[in-house]
Amino acid sequence: MHGGGCTCGDCPHGRREGHRRAVARFLARRDELAGGRGLPAQVASSAGGTRQWISDELTESARAVAERSRAAGESWLTRIWRRTLLVLWGVVVLLLLAQAVTAIDSGWTVARTAGLAAAACLAGLLTAAARLHRAHGGLLAPLVGEDNRLSTSRAVAAVWTLFAAYAVLFMAFRLAASAPAGLGLAQGTGLLTVVAAVCLIAVVVRRVVTVRIITQRLQKVEADRPRPADLVCDDAGRGSFPDAQYVLVGAAALVCAIVLLARRPDRLPELPWGLTALVLVSAAVYLAGKYAEGGRPVVLSVVRAREPGGLDGPVRIGDDIEIRGAGFVPPGAGSPDRLALMTVRIGAVHVHVPLVPVPGGFTSPSDTSITVPVPAEVEPGRVEVQVVTAAGAESNRVTVDVVD
Repeated sequence: MHGGGCTCGDCPHGRREGHRRAVARFLARRDELAGGRGLPAQVASSAGGTRQWISDELTESARAVAERSRAAGESWLTRIWRRTLLVLWGVVVLLLLAQAVTAIDSGWTVARTAGLAAAACLAGLLTAAARLHRAHGGLLAPLVGEDNRLSTSRAVAAVWTLFAAYAVLFMAFRLAASAPAGLGLAQGTGLLTVVAAVCLIAVVVRRVVTVRIITQRLQKVEADRPRPADLVCDDAGRGSFPDAQYVLVGAAALVCAIVLLARRPDRLPELPWGLTALVLVSAAVYLAGKYAEGGRPVVLSVVRAREPGGLDGPVRIGDDIEIRGAGFVPPGAGSPDRLALMTVRIGAVHVHVPLVPVPGGFTSPSDTSITVPVPAEVEPGRVEVQVVTAAGAESNRVTVDVVD
């Protein structure tokens, strides 16, 4: 009933298929209007009316796509929690197989039993937690930030915390089996330092991002759903060096810790201080990158837009003005529904930025340029122009002379 081309929205398949079809319709409509086709005769004779009608038409279509995208994202989170559990218990099964294969020559030991017991115990606790948060992605719920993206700092901290918990459980089960060894806590100073550092980074980064958003020094928009690429990319989907190096160094150090635990199961992994220092340097670079990223939108100049063959002159009521600057489109806000949220304040009048399509995209708005008409409600004289982005950040004000 819900297979094939179902777009009902009541099932996961219908939501995915409905989103795909909505995107296809929007792209086809955008390219059609960009080519001057499909325009009603009532607005075809007016350039300003044509542009406004096209912008309104694309905005409505973009909102429909955004609604479908959000529904598909919610459906994805509902589905993914079972897959995370499959991966979790798959790791436990792989550990069992590895223990069985390596025990062929050396025989089964207390350490192998303790390792499997610790893995099963930890997996059981995580399964219970994932079931409680199954509507938010299960095991992914603690890793998703307020912007609905996977957080690199939380992911790295979570992995190291889980490894430390596994190591302590492993030692506890060995003691319960009367193994002739203690916990070996004195050798775990390096591991404790790394866990403390990455957890502290996760807390500090959240505070830094929150403060920078409140003070409008960082622009953030919510994503439709978390993606694995969020761990090594910025909000726009481009590769991020601070994030990528933090994940890479953390993963390399974690592999080393796992090998040390496997070779010396009688104590906590004794991480070399050189490796610990490398993780700390990587965490410092990641934190510095969070302080350096982002910025407020900046208006550099406002000029009168002139069509080819038109005459030069002052800015008049009804003319188009081009606002040049930087940071008008925040990372992740390049979708049409986000672009349609941009507003320009001209004096006391708020002008919604019209979408100007071309085959394959839009010429306005862009990250460095916005073209808007000067409405008749603007009073002639010196007026201030200010840009409000889709993230709600306000730019500086630039004064321009408007004549009647």
